[in-house]
Amino acid sequence: MEKKTKPHHCGASKKSNTFVVQLYLLLLLLITLNISTTSQAFNYTDALSKSLLYFESQRSGRLPYNQRVTWRDHSGLTDGLEQGVDLVGGYYDAGDHVKFGLPMAFTVTMLSWSVIEFRQQIAAAGELEHAMEAIKWGTDYFIKAHTSPNVLWAEVGDGDTDHYCWQRPEDMTTSRQAYKIDETHPGSDLAGETAAAMAAAALVFKKTNPHYAHLLLHHAQQLFEFGDKYRDKYDGSLGVVKSYYASVSGFKDELLWAALWLYKATDNEKYLKYVISKAHSFGGIGWAITEFSWDVKYAGLQLVASKLLIEEKHKQHSHILELYRSKAEHYICSCLNKNNDTKNVERTPAGLLYIRQWNNMQYVSTAAFLLTVYSDFLKSSNQKLSCHGGMVGHEEVLDFAKSQIDYILGSNPMNMSYLVGYGPKYPQRVHHRGASVESYRENKGFIGCTQGYDNWYGREEPNPNVLVGALVGGPDCQDNFVDQRDNYMQTEACTYNTAPLVGVFAKFSDVEVQKMDQNVGLVASY
Repeated sequence: MEKKTKPHHCGASKKSNTFVVQLYLLLLLLITLNISTTSQAFNYTDALSKSLLYFESQRSGRLPYNQRVTWRDHSGLTDGLEQGVDLVGGYYDAGDHVKFGLPMAFTVTMLSWSVIEFRQQIAAAGELEHAMEAIKWGTDYFIKAHTSPNVLWAEVGDGDTDHYCWQRPEDMTTSRQAYKIDETHPGSDLAGETAAAMAAAALVFKKTNPHYAHLLLHHAQQLFEFGDKYRDKYDGSLGVVKSYYASVSGFKDELLWAALWLYKATDNEKYLKYVISKAHSFGGIGWAITEFSWDVKYAGLQLVASKLLIEEKHKQHSHILELYRSKAEHYICSCLNKNNDTKNVERTPAGLLYIRQWNNMQYVSTAAFLLTVYSDFLKSSNQKLSCHGGMVGHEEVLDFAKSQIDYILGSNPMNMSYLVGYGPKYPQRVHHRGASVESYRENKGFIGCTQGYDNWYGREEPNPNVLVGALVGGPDCQDNFVDQRDNYMQTEACTYNTAPLVGVFAKFSDVEVQKMDQNVGLVASY
């Protein structure tokens, strides 16, 4: 007797499987569409990669074998020679070829702080090595520039003669005069910011390169002692900086800032006592500032100090730290438009924070960074922000930071990315000597001082070299932007514009990855 078997419904099984796959794909598509329609989608990982490339474009000195920006070549190889000191290296601050110490130091502080706060996210994006290289290019220079305990070389080059020339850094014929601060020509603001940069960088290299971290700390401590003992503004000692990087806020914010970073790097109580004891007399708990920049450090100082409150060992100083926190929150609330009307940061019609006409984006990038860091602090400590306009959760703080970053990347009335090289539309005529003149690698023929102005500066064509990762000065108070090389208020980029974005891009890159994981998990649950 034959054994009866149940017939296989192969066709039905295939149809069933096909239906499940189609349903799965449909759900995935709907989720993807939901993501892209709720807000314009940006690739923050790509933006992070590009932002770190920019620092290679700004390098001075002998370029390394692994230089990725190939339109640049060696430059400034005799810097310091006239003064008998090796000042080769460091960064050009913007579209010219002067090496200004104060903005360079702030750039390195912000790069270091980005890695301290978002190291894991930067590593996940595959950019930690590049970030650390960008920091070390700056700190290697600071080690050279700090030739003795009470001497720091503050500037190489002369802004006035430099601005008469439009030529590639590789062809430089302008003055490379170097200027220093010392006991008779003090500069506490410059010494303080350089100390802060080296202390923050020491935290970055502490585990991977402890010997280097120790060396950085040694220099940072000496610079802080120098700046604190011989107190004065550096622009009072060096008149050459006044037209370019005058220290309007004075030096007290930098000394507090340096002491706080030294405390974080050393855990030495004497630095914390400095921050506490001088909180009032140095303005740390007095100034309620609505900008954070290469000049004014109070908001950053107040935010870092307020984060100490959650540690038990700082309870004895809680009264002063709470005062620091109140000023930090004044800054955050002013960005969120939740202070009293007269104490909020202005915004353009499309919602961009607006501080001032010249290079406004520098204030947007630092604000986005502080907002992002404070949002993480509120979340990890399970707290809310108290503003005049009510209580604010960490999500709202982060959402506003994201709105500023998205504006930078293209969500704006001009539909333009102000991060050069990112997206389909970005500034083509950046006010930058090296980018706007034919690459030295392509044409090694000498281009003279006025020849660059005659043949390259006034060209209508886009720059021959793309200054990838540069954050330009950005739009005016009405969201308008004119992409012209001579419009330096809007089209010039600076290292301290891009530096804070490194951490913020890493954060939002991680947020997007987490969202994608959640959505995949949601689909899988079906």
